[in-house]
Amino acid sequence: MSPAPLRKWERFTFSERLARFAVFLGFAVALSISLRSVQIIPEFLYDAPTQVADLFSRMWPMDFAYYPAGIHDAMMETLHIATLGTLLAIVMAIPIGILGANNIVHFPLLNWLSKLILVSSRSVNSLVWALLFVAVFGPGPLAGTVCIGFRSIGFVGKLFAEALEEVDPGPIEALTASGAPWFSVFLKGYWPQAAPAFWGVFLFRWDINVRESAVIGLVGAGGIGMVLDTALNLFFWNRVSVILLSIFVVVILAELFVTAIRKRII
Repeated sequence: MSPAPLRKWERFTFSERLARFAVFLGFAVALSISLRSVQIIPEFLYDAPTQVADLFSRMWPMDFAYYPAGIHDAMMETLHIATLGTLLAIVMAIPIGILGANNIVHFPLLNWLSKLILVSSRSVNSLVWALLFVAVFGPGPLAGTVCIGFRSIGFVGKLFAEALEEVDPGPIEALTASGAPWFSVFLKGYWPQAAPAFWGVFLFRWDINVRESAVIGLVGAGGIGMVLDTALNLFFWNRVSVILLSIFVVVILAELFVTAIRKRII
């Protein structure tokens, strides 16, 4: 009796190897097309280190005396824009998130309408929202606050809806069987389970909005971005360095603050 032929172990089948090769080939083709379309100028790349060194030399020494008169109030305005915009987003995102939760609202049309609003909010960049509301309300913090609010609806609403859909149905069924009204079912059944995720999303989004509030000012939506834009246009590089350092410090402090609060809440 002849021995059975040895079987050779292979990690991937031929079809799997072919699929992987097709994916890598697609990435390579997309990368090559992208590199050709961006029109990189080699002379600019060669000169970049010299230009960066020259820029940093102009930023030093920093004009720290400019902070009290020109930066502090704008930085506080940035924090106010981020905070009020996040609160505005929470007010609008909670009902939209509830409509998007399939286990609470059993009407597909309302679910899809909610998801359309959430996707529309996330798909538009914050600078585009800022340009839109600057055109509506004029330059200033009001446009920035509304911009941050509308930009944050999609983020907060989507994660809140997902948190509601992942709750344990046991308490919900018990409350419903006992004849509790819908509002009581939501407050006693859904909310206690979704609250930790909700507050985590709220803090995380506020942290993101602090950074975005510093950027939208570049298009006139208030805050430190407007001060930075003015300094850049006037080539006050020693002031630009102080502004960038102030933004960096505030972002780090906001991150530490959010982390400390999350540890206490969640």
